[in-house]
Amino acid sequence: MGKDKLVWMCRECGHSQVKWSGSCISCNNWNTFVEHVIADEKKMKFAAQDLKMNGSVRLKDISLNEFSRHHCKITEFDRLLGGGVVKGSLILIGGDPGVGKSTLLLQISEAYASQGLKVLYVCGEESVEQTSLRAGRLGIKSDNLYLLSETLFRAIKLEIDKLKPNIIIVDSVQILYKDEIPSSPGSVVQVREIAMEFMHIAKGYGITTFMIGHVTKSGEIAGPKVLEHIVDTVLDFEGERQIGFRLLRSVKNRFGPTDDIALFQMKEDGLKEVANPSEAFLRERMRGVAGSSIVPTIEGVRSLLIEIQALVTPTSFSNPSRKSTGLDQNRLALLLAVLEKRVGYQLHNCDVFVSVAGGLKIKEPAIDLGILLAIASSFTNRILDPDTVCVGEVGLGGEIRSVSRIESRIKEAINMGFKKCLFPKKCFKEISKNLMDKIELVGADIVDEAIHEVL
Repeated sequence: MGKDKLVWMCRECGHSQVKWSGSCISCNNWNTFVEHVIADEKKMKFAAQDLKMNGSVRLKDISLNEFSRHHCKITEFDRLLGGGVVKGSLILIGGDPGVGKSTLLLQISEAYASQGLKVLYVCGEESVEQTSLRAGRLGIKSDNLYLLSETLFRAIKLEIDKLKPNIIIVDSVQILYKDEIPSSPGSVVQVREIAMEFMHIAKGYGITTFMIGHVTKSGEIAGPKVLEHIVDTVLDFEGERQIGFRLLRSVKNRFGPTDDIALFQMKEDGLKEVANPSEAFLRERMRGVAGSSIVPTIEGVRSLLIEIQALVTPTSFSNPSRKSTGLDQNRLALLLAVLEKRVGYQLHNCDVFVSVAGGLKIKEPAIDLGILLAIASSFTNRILDPDTVCVGEVGLGGEIRSVSRIESRIKEAINMGFKKCLFPKKCFKEISKNLMDKIELVGADIVDEAIHEVL
């Protein structure tokens, strides 16, 4: 019999070492090492691992006839995954508490169960009665949906062998544990081993598996980073509790596009898909107000219009405030420096607040010009033309750099009824002639030129 081994393991990245230290040499986080007991390899053997050896196969002899997808009634969810979930894939869904992960997966369960597929919902954090109450509120009454309130993996594996489901939903991976591992549920070792077990189940039995993962304070999925490498697809569920919109973002997808989004709206009877995000985000827009600009941004393969709001007010304190919602704080500081140095705006004695309306988080640098124009509009108290959209990346020299997929952005602006588009002059050669007849196109090379054009 082998002996158990005592090590110190980082709860953020999973790095292990013999002695404790203040910071992790792998992820550079402080005070993240916790004591773990590594069981003997015989005890750590995967219960779901198939011991049958697979031989090598020539590429041209591989048949794709067995490659199939499961489709559900939620059109946006199928589109996000590239046309449905692949049979036998492992999908990880992360998000803040209360954002609607369990609600979404219950609705997905109903969609698959209504097609005759057998769905096993492992509700480890709740009892079956609590989960059934939520299902009743959502109007879910399928005969093919089975609930299991269990946290011990060995018991879950026995139920999987008995029921032989087509779909497995685990809520959540941090609450399950293997009793042969002397670590508490949610620890690095437990999360990694549970994820590996479900990976063997998904690949060995051809069962499509969804796993819910908790997130840390920084918004990343809790547990070792290797967890994201094990799964086939990582979906990030974003949204504020006070705002009805929920954004499902594809961070990783082996069988479809990455960095694509699907928009939902939370209502009393569950999540409803939003087919036209641009219309939803601009629905409450106020025309004729200083400090507002419209920017066409790209999320995955989709172009959508967002509203950027800015408020510039004099401050009575020595250190003015610089606050942003939905965009990078460092990016805002850079753009304010460009306005002061290249345009001459005296913003050092002003508080600046910038927000992306609707609760979206945008990282694309193509919204730089929209942020600058919104700040300039609020600072000068001049109103931007409500029928104008603007797009462009701004450099430190005040130049407006070109952006990708400019035609897709302009087409979305045309579809939403806008009459004018301000964009980098270098992008003129990428625009077809038929678009020039449908909207007024104005190019600019520097920030000064763009501000004088619209203000």
